[in-house]
Amino acid sequence: MTKITPVIMCGGAGTRLWPLSRAKQPKQFVDFGENLTLKGSTLFSKTLNNVIFLTNPKKVQIVSNKDYVHFVINYLKELPIKSEVILEPVPKNTAPAIALAAFREMESDPETILMVFPSDHNMKDLEVFKNEIDNAINLANQGYLITFGIKPEGPETGYGYIEQGGLLIKNSYDVKKFVEKPCLEKAKEMLASGGYFWNSGIFLFKASVYLQELEKQNQEIYHAVKTAYQSGKCQEGPEQCTLFKPDDEKFKLTPSDSIDYAVLEKAEKLAVVPLQVNWSDMGTWGAFYKNGIKDEKNNVVSGEFIAYDTKNCYINSQDRVTAAIGLDNVAIVSTKDALLVASLDKDQEVKKIIAQMSGDDPRLEALPRVVRPWGTYESLIEEENFKVKKIVVKPHEQLSLQKHFKRAEHWVVVKGFPEITVGETTKRYEPNQHVYIETEAIHRLTNNTNEEVIIIEVQYGIYLGEDDIVRLQDKYLRN
Repeated sequence: MTKITPVIMCGGAGTRLWPLSRAKQPKQFVDFGENLTLKGSTLFSKTLNNVIFLTNPKKVQIVSNKDYVHFVINYLKELPIKSEVILEPVPKNTAPAIALAAFREMESDPETILMVFPSDHNMKDLEVFKNEIDNAINLANQGYLITFGIKPEGPETGYGYIEQGGLLIKNSYDVKKFVEKPCLEKAKEMLASGGYFWNSGIFLFKASVYLQELEKQNQEIYHAVKTAYQSGKCQEGPEQCTLFKPDDEKFKLTPSDSIDYAVLEKAEKLAVVPLQVNWSDMGTWGAFYKNGIKDEKNNVVSGEFIAYDTKNCYINSQDRVTAAIGLDNVAIVSTKDALLVASLDKDQEVKKIIAQMSGDDPRLEALPRVVRPWGTYESLIEEENFKVKKIVVKPHEQLSLQKHFKRAEHWVVVKGFPEITVGETTKRYEPNQHVYIETEAIHRLTNNTNEEVIIIEVQYGIYLGEDDIVRLQDKYLRN
């Protein structure tokens, strides 16, 4: 039986879904609410379930930004198979990311077939998809690189297209060319002529063939990734998964490029397998409206919402009530610190709002409640020289051993029984006890109990940014 290792790509930021998707908590790890067809899960967990159903693997590879490791691990706790998380020091697009996964698989079996999945899609009709995988495997064993195309539902301008060439085997074709996201008239022309498919971003090929083709088509990327990979480090992570990180400085020298540009558009043996399935790239609020569960007014609503004379809208209300009067075809997304109101016809333009915001605006970085590997923190008050946070540490978790150069901290325990290390001293604390951590003091909090720990942290100093952290030890490879 052919061995398939699925590779899930989850390093992107998803800026078109601001204000819920942000740089440090991107769309694939966001809970968008209850009234969606991917109900009860995130896009990443939905993808994880899909790839297990489609490929029945013994192991799954996940390639992610190192800053997202805690999100990934949270979803691996109940996974019944082995998992390996490859941590990119910096994002370099899909061609280098897939190369890292291929180099990892080459160590165990050069004949392994990789099936690459984006982590931000929603797909139904999985049985139809599964029935086409054998065709792709057949071609992969002949040295082909295979991309899966989606039969278009209409003249979509937000997707790239693939034009089919001659028939290779049943329902599998040579790729004639790739087409960038077209204007509306061009999209209509392509659909009328036939033989065009949406580019799903799902690929299948042997690890060895991909690396051979990458070396042939783009030696700079190939050798940069190989060098960074060979100098990388691997360790057993939590939840019975393996963590691998290439050398930081060497990987930063890798050119950034997509698999389409760096490899596929130049490859001689390239095939497309069309899929007639219900598929959406969940990259805009319009996609969430399309995939949502509609109420009697044709609205998709998540959270507390009051409406009068409002129809055909997408509303996602976090932390507070949202009210609307007389609206039609509008997206409203409300968080604790930001509000977006946009026509659903203009949902591709959210990036233009992002471009007008300052690059260091904290509302671009993270939601008010920030997820970390060990739990969460939320800023309650922030002024020029001080900040107050609520920190929640999950059972049997710990913060990294760390220090700060520009701030001191005062911790007050309000729930649980943490062990707190400051300098050479480690002590168990109880609710209503406190500890002072002076500037540059080495410190760590550990929760060895079965209940969560909550502390209130007061920071004081000349600079309070999250980058003023020196991690000396960290089981999540963040140091």
